Amino acid sequence: MTDEVPAKGSILGKLVPARYVLALLGSIGMAIVYGLKVNLSVAMVAMVNHTAIKAHGDGGGHGGHGSVILSNASQVSLVEECNPPGGASNVTAKVEDGPFDWSEPLQGTLLSCYFWGYLVSQIPLAHVAENFSAKWVMLFSVAINVVCTLLTPVFTELHYGGLILMRVLEGVGGGASFPAMHVMIASWAPPTERMVMSTIIYVGTSAGTALSILLAGVCSAQWGWESVFYVMGTLSCIWMLLWVILVQDNPNKQRFISLEERQMITSSLGTEQKTEHHPAVPWGKVFTSVPFWAILIAHTCSNFGWYMFLIEIPFYMKQVLKFNVASNAALSALPYFPMIIFSICLGKLLDSLQAKGKITTTFARKTATSICTLIPGVCLLVLCYIGCRHYEAVSVMSVGIVAMGSMFSGFLSNHIDIAPNFAGTLVALTNTAATLPGIVVPLFVGFVTKGNQNIGAWRIIFGVTIVLFALEFLVFVFLGSGSEQPWNKAGTPKDPEAKDEKTPLKELPTKP
Repeated sequence: MTDEVPAKGSILGKLVPARYVLALLGSIGMAIVYGLKVNLSVAMVAMVNHTAIKAHGDGGGHGGHGSVILSNASQVSLVEECNPPGGASNVTAKVEDGPFDWSEPLQGTLLSCYFWGYLVSQIPLAHVAENFSAKWVMLFSVAINVVCTLLTPVFTELHYGGLILMRVLEGVGGGASFPAMHVMIASWAPPTERMVMSTIIYVGTSAGTALSILLAGVCSAQWGWESVFYVMGTLSCIWMLLWVILVQDNPNKQRFISLEERQMITSSLGTEQKTEHHPAVPWGKVFTSVPFWAILIAHTCSNFGWYMFLIEIPFYMKQVLKFNVASNAALSALPYFPMIIFSICLGKLLDSLQAKGKITTTFARKTATSICTLIPGVCLLVLCYIGCRHYEAVSVMSVGIVAMGSMFSGFLSNHIDIAPNFAGTLVALTNTAATLPGIVVPLFVGFVTKGNQNIGAWRIIFGVTIVLFALEFLVFVFLGSGSEQPWNKAGTPKDPEAKDEKTPLKELPTKP
């Protein structure tokens, strides 16, 4: 290809493996996208005029769960009422009023409109990433989020419609992130390193979320709500420059790479000679593929549980266990940091066992997916009966969140195994379906707990989540596969030396 670089090594590439430069910058990029996604939920507290909303009689309204969290006016009857931990006072300091008189239903719309853009952009931008350049699609994903974040204060001052526009555009950019990074991983990760590279990249979503919550809280308290968007947007600009200079779509285009690393990656992936044309997606075969449906069901069920831990557990801690706001924020963010360490270690362990021929890719994916379903499910079951033992409950929640991190080595990167040529499209399809729980979970929790915010109501919520975890476990363990599917080669010339990689679960792979 004309855009390939000459076959010469790089001093920088010999010092630092280029594929791990990609993994690190990819992780930071995902952290930026997800951090800028959640910062509004924190800034909203400082943006709205709580006194005016209460005076209008909106404080007790039911305008979506995001608005329920923000309301200090809800008066409910608790059947199994917990006292604040340690006998501490749970009286929350008065929240300073912001400039915007937004009703709770409008607040719910402002928080959820991100998903409007997110839902419609994934499949088209996956096509662009696969057929043109995943590097530039990922840059677009971050850039549009950064630009819209920096413009948010100005457009919000004009009209709340301006904020909706910014959030929808951020969603469009956010929808490109997973497909773009899946295509990059498929082009850069040797099969025996896919799990650890995928995990390094995608734990950025959790790190970005946790850091954004903490940073946004500090900024809004110290310098006002506008600073949340200016500070976080400006810091993110540094990443874009590094991404453009240091990252390329595949090893054949990368200048900062050693000859040995380039040869190792391309030979393991069979991409020494890059084809000019990307094959068309075999839609019929995709939608009749059992392993694909196993990923889609697992992704959707897992996201229901993930949003339960990410969004609703802090609400449970505040409304039922009576933690104050400061303790709630710190305790909610804390488990995501050990989760990052656990996820990367698990990915490395599974990759090592696979490289030594101890386990198959299929077994590794099913093991990781089992961990992110069984352990969180058990933790939710314990929460149903642990009652008001505050710190025991927090410990159980933390174990569940840490275990959820194994999804990065499980179904979440399984698309690359079954069809590396179409990994971007496949993750766009499953992530589009898996976005729906992000909309459904707050509505479901709001419906069950409306006027009934007690442990009994939460047992119903946790019970439904446990059932979905069980469904995810059964479907993926019995129907999932880590083998490349025959339709991955659709539209490409037949390789006479290619072998069918489909193997039984218990069959061990040979060493590469």
